[in-house]
Amino acid sequence: MNYIALAIPAFFLLIGIELAYSLWKGRKLYRLNDSITNIGLGVGQQVTGIFLKTALFFGYLFLYEHHRLFTLENTVLNWVLLFLAVDFFYYWFHRMSHQVNALWAAHVVHHQSEEYNLSVALRQSWLQNAFSWAFYVPLALAGFAPVMFLTVSAFNTLYQFWIHTRTIGRMGPLEWVFNTPSHHRVHHGSNPKYIDRNHAGSLIIWDRMFGTFQEEKEEVVYGITTPLASWNPVWANVHYWNDLWDLAKRSKGVKDKVLVFLRPPGWQPDYLGGRQYAKEVTPERMVKYDSNAIDRHWAYVVVMFTVQLGIATALLFFEAQLSWAETTATGLYVLYGLLTLGGLFENRPWAIPAEYGRIMATLLVALLFWESAYADDIMRYAGIFAIVNFFWFARIVRQLRNAGQPTSSYTPDTGHT
Repeated sequence: MNYIALAIPAFFLLIGIELAYSLWKGRKLYRLNDSITNIGLGVGQQVTGIFLKTALFFGYLFLYEHHRLFTLENTVLNWVLLFLAVDFFYYWFHRMSHQVNALWAAHVVHHQSEEYNLSVALRQSWLQNAFSWAFYVPLALAGFAPVMFLTVSAFNTLYQFWIHTRTIGRMGPLEWVFNTPSHHRVHHGSNPKYIDRNHAGSLIIWDRMFGTFQEEKEEVVYGITTPLASWNPVWANVHYWNDLWDLAKRSKGVKDKVLVFLRPPGWQPDYLGGRQYAKEVTPERMVKYDSNAIDRHWAYVVVMFTVQLGIATALLFFEAQLSWAETTATGLYVLYGLLTLGGLFENRPWAIPAEYGRIMATLLVALLFWESAYADDIMRYAGIFAIVNFFWFARIVRQLRNAGQPTSSYTPDTGHT
């Protein structure tokens, strides 16, 4: 059972409550472009996961079926042991994801937002699951059934949703054992003293035991030390790989080229300048990336994003009833829509024709299956919506074209490297 998909309504309910609370208190915790990008990356992670899960789960399943040392029964004690074990291995997976460039290249997506709210919890890498399962191999060999493992892993992930908030302060004695919003705010900080700290999933005890715990003291500055400065979800997933590839090309010899991917973030050969460390940054010096080309048309953004979200949610729940071609086409449509919205936020030259292309593709599919009994009335509604979408978008295109190309609002004196 996909517990993450089942939790989607609760995610949005809690995000809505936090947003309402922040407005009531006069605190600006959300920005439309940032929040849409965060949630969109989460949607993309779930969609790409449809195509990766079988291949990735095969490794755990194969080891369990052919090489397990024991067969652990479905008892309360074994569930408790599995919870502790999953959280333990998650700690090491998470810690290594901050200390090995090739792993950080995927995990960096979760840290790119310069805000900190519940939508950030949904900001997930599309590539991270390609290697994260390997850290849990000992559990398969120990004999924990795959269904037990998937269930506990899902709930470990769900626990971490609520700790992505600034609306909850310190929590007293609970912070001795559990990961809390205060602990996790530290983890998302780009302040040098906060970098690579508090890697916990559910229990903070691992950080306390292995020397990576840091208490929240000075105000946290969120984001990564070299800002992404983009709302493009595809670029968010590949930009650090691009940086590593460029550094590898400039490095001499096979050894240094390989070390680029194995060393910690910031490492480079001495002849290229040596290890680079994060500079001090304060909230007063921090200038967040922003682009407002499409923000004036927030209703259009919200409606179009809601459509992509609805299609993705339906795909997650009805995937088993679809053919491979239907699943692939629907998944690509969602990812294309998310990419287009990112381009519109940045007012990229390709974004307007790309959005027209998405609208026309919707209309074409609707017309092709207009009389399909299989599609029932869905395609008729899709066709009508596409026509309305076309004229609605046409009304705002002129304003978008006149808005000009946005530039990054970062300046050299922000304290970032």
